[in-house]
This record gives sequence, C-alpha cells and structure tokens, in this order.
Amino acid sequence: MGQTIAFCGLSESGLVLEAPGPDSPQAFTVSIHTLQYANFLAVMRLIRGLRIAALIAAICVCVQGQDTQSKEAKDAQAREALAKDEAKGLPPRATPGDYQTHVQAGTVTIAAEFAGHTVPGPQGPLTTEDYISVEIGLFGPPDARTRISSDDFSLRINGKKAALPTQPYGMVIGNVKDPEWEPPEKAQEKSKTSLNTGGGGQDKPEAGSTPPVVHIPIEVQRAMAQRVRKAALLEGDRALPQAGLIFFKYGGKEKGIRSMELIYSGPAGKATLTLQP
Repeated sequence: MGQTIAFCGLSESGLVLEAPGPDSPQAFTVSIHTLQYANFLAVMRLIRGLRIAALIAAICVCVQGQDTQSKEAKDAQAREALAKDEAKGLPPRATPGDYQTHVQAGTVTIAAEFAGHTVPGPQGPLTTEDYISVEIGLFGPPDARTRISSDDFSLRINGKKAALPTQPYGMVIGNVKDPEWEPPEKAQEKSKTSLNTGGGGQDKPEAGSTPPVVHIPIEVQRAMAQRVRKAALLEGDRALPQAGLIFFKYGGKEKGIRSMELIYSGPAGKATLTLQP
C-alpha cells in the first residue's frame, strides 16, 4: 500500500509535512525554493503543452485550407471538363438557312432537319429501328440566351391529331447500332470466304436455322451511348447558338411518312416547322 503524507503547517522555511515512519510519524520541511522550482516546472510543462496544441491547431487549419482549395480546384476542373465535353457535341451549323427549314419564334430562330432512323454525329451515323431523330438548331442575337427543353417540341406525322412527344436520349441508347461494327466471327467468315476460291458454300448457314446471338462488347456499347448523349440537344439555360438531336418513338418505315410538322411551344413563343421526310 502507498504511504500517506499529511500537511502539518507552515514555517519560515516552507511547508511542514508528516510521513509515516518505522516506529512513529516523521516530520519534514519542503523549502520555498523547492516549491518555486516545482511551480516553475509545472508552468514550463503547461507552456510546452500550449505550444504543441497551437502547432497542432495551425497544422489542422493549414490542412483544412489545403483541402478546401483542393476541392475548389477539383470542382473548377470538373466544370471545365464538362464544358469541354459538352462543346464536343453536335455543333450548330453556320446559319439557320443551312438547315432544311427554319422559323422565327420571338427573338429566337428555330431551325430543324429530319434525320430519320439515324443518330448523326462527327464519327458517322448510328442507326435505330424504333426511333427517329430531328436535328435542331437554335439561333439568336449576340449574347442571347434561352431555356432549352426537348419537352417543348412535338412531332405530328401524316396529319394525325395526336402529336408524338419527345423521348429521352437514354431510351434511344439501348436501340442504336453502329453500321461500321460487325462481330469478330462475321469478319473471320468474310476473311475465309475471300480466301476460299472454290466456292463450296460450306460456310453458309442451313436454311431455316436460327441465326447466332450477337453479343456486342461492353466497350462498343459505351462508345455508342456516349455518341448518342453528345448528339442530344443540351437542356437548361444556354447561350445561343445551340444544336442537337431530339428523338421520337416511331418504328415505321420512313417511306410511309408523307408529311411532318415539328411543333414548338416554349419560352421563345410558339412555332410550327414543316419537315421533309
């Protein structure tokens, strides 16, 4: 067990303390100088602790500031990358007259051209069986802006009373095909056929046989999805000019289309454009 030291009183020399002894309690004195030194050591330890705490606080503030600056820099880079990415989409043509048709709606000129069952783009067109697209161009005076939404457009085909609403580009992604892409097996068959001068026909599928299922690689699907996304008309408050595609659900053949009217009703006003099939 530990020994208990008792306080007895004060003297001119210092504190008088009493500690248990072998036979009887023993008194001893702690000098004022000893107490002052002990107090000095305690103060130094306190100062050292405060310095360390201040240093840690300064480091934390510095790191937090760097994290904030780093986050702001990353956000700025992300916005810049998004702006550049959007700028790589379908560019507007030089003038509204370069489209199939155009019309004035308030201060905004709306131009349009029917693209059929295709998704045109800088890398060439993609095809789609269940959707048709219309290329839109929006023009205005210098520094003009307008709110753009694909929902402001609808398409009347062959004079039907009910006009077709636009469809999100995400619906089109799963329906597109790249006419330039073909399965590796088919490419190998073409290679074999070109080398086979005998013309035996043994590589031809049997009549009535089920064609093999074609699995498009994921990287090809992603590339096509990106092309559709970039070609789609950008929405929101935008500076003019802007251009892009809007999509409509239509699985019929283009030859069956006799007339088309693109109807606009949005912030710029109302307008109807006659498209050529």
